[in-house]
Amino acid sequence: MASNDLQKFIASHLSLFTNFIALVLLCLTLTILLLSKLFESKPSRKVFLLDFACYKPPASQMWSKELTMEIARHQFSLSKEALLFMEKLLEKSGLGPSTYLPEAFRTCPPNECMEEVRKESETVIFGAVDDVLAKTGVKGKDIGIVIVNCCLFNTAPSLSAMIVNRYKLGDKVVSYNLSGMGCSAGLAAIGLAKQLLQVHGNSYALVVSTENITGNRYQGEDRSMILINCLFRIGGAAILLSNRPSDRHAAKYQLIHAVHTNTAASDSSYNCISSVEDSEGLPGVSINKSLMPVVVKTIEANLTTLGHLVLPISEKILFIANYIARHFHSENIKPYVPDFMKAIDHIITHVGGQPVLDEVERNLRLSKIDMEASRMTLYRFGNTSSSSVWYGLAYIEAKGRVKRGDRVWQIAFGSGFKCNSLIMKATRDVDLEENNPWSDEIDGFPVDLKSADGAFPYDLEPAKQI
Repeated sequence: MASNDLQKFIASHLSLFTNFIALVLLCLTLTILLLSKLFESKPSRKVFLLDFACYKPPASQMWSKELTMEIARHQFSLSKEALLFMEKLLEKSGLGPSTYLPEAFRTCPPNECMEEVRKESETVIFGAVDDVLAKTGVKGKDIGIVIVNCCLFNTAPSLSAMIVNRYKLGDKVVSYNLSGMGCSAGLAAIGLAKQLLQVHGNSYALVVSTENITGNRYQGEDRSMILINCLFRIGGAAILLSNRPSDRHAAKYQLIHAVHTNTAASDSSYNCISSVEDSEGLPGVSINKSLMPVVVKTIEANLTTLGHLVLPISEKILFIANYIARHFHSENIKPYVPDFMKAIDHIITHVGGQPVLDEVERNLRLSKIDMEASRMTLYRFGNTSSSSVWYGLAYIEAKGRVKRGDRVWQIAFGSGFKCNSLIMKATRDVDLEENNPWSDEIDGFPVDLKSADGAFPYDLEPAKQI
């Protein structure tokens, strides 16, 4: 009897001790959160996004899935099996009937010479930059920083030099050309510009995000490399930033946070998307089976940092309480996923492809309306690489959903593997504009997307790395 009483006494006191430890941990965590909020470093200069422009190709460059397959059958030397696989990919891609591909692909054989490659880049970049300068009234001579990102087309002189030459920018302009950084590079470029604007006072920064399709068509039959041909389409965006206080009232947004996560130290992250040669020596970009787990892992790492910056205290407390509870009773309690939409009004994610969007929606527990802009961007414009998040933002603006004070979250991810988040606050209501790429067709969206199996419908074999 005495032994039973002793056991009960020890158990009750052990429970009290456990609860006390949990309470102490919770109090310490809350104290740290409050102190970090109080002493959080503030940038010396506010950075504003004056405006942005997305390039919209002419109707003559529209390609339906049917036209894509017709050209592939008659102009590309592909086997019947490769063509069937390509057709299956297009059916499951999430792309609509009116995406854009280069004019060079319509000739027989396709004209993929350097002149055509440059022509595509010049047309897209100059088209977007012309539009953003016209919208803002900023003169080229007033731009002090130029950053261009394009993953696969790296030429000399650089694309940033091409802009300096075209718009006759001053000899003191600071210019950078980012290559090989994948679909997340556009937001990385914004983050870089934001940092540079802390150093260069009273300046404008021009950021251009694009990709080149003409010079990067894969001509072989490796299944892990055909995917790029089916998803990527022409597109580009130009974004104009300012740290001038006088631009505050004219700007659309104020940049609040830029969070960058790089997991390239992991071999699986580093190798999941890479430039390779297939067994026949044909170059292209390979995507292997580890992509989806890497996407989830990298986004989770990015959200850990982002959550500290944007989540309300209530969500932080719930997350911490759940973590502590799972520490002592892990088999009975599921992990708590913070509701980021309590801190965000609009989210635009890099479109990737339909399986990627499905995974993001599921893991972040987003609603259909949360994902609408990204899914419609994929449907209408395809995967335009790093510029896709700007087509998504243009969609939300065209719908008249951005109101003063709204917080906008853009999140992009790509080879490396990297994930970048940008948080902006709308400084005014944003009305529909004539040169928004959605202006003349926004009433037709959203479209009703047919359900499709989002899984990658093939086995990915490793290719020889360059």
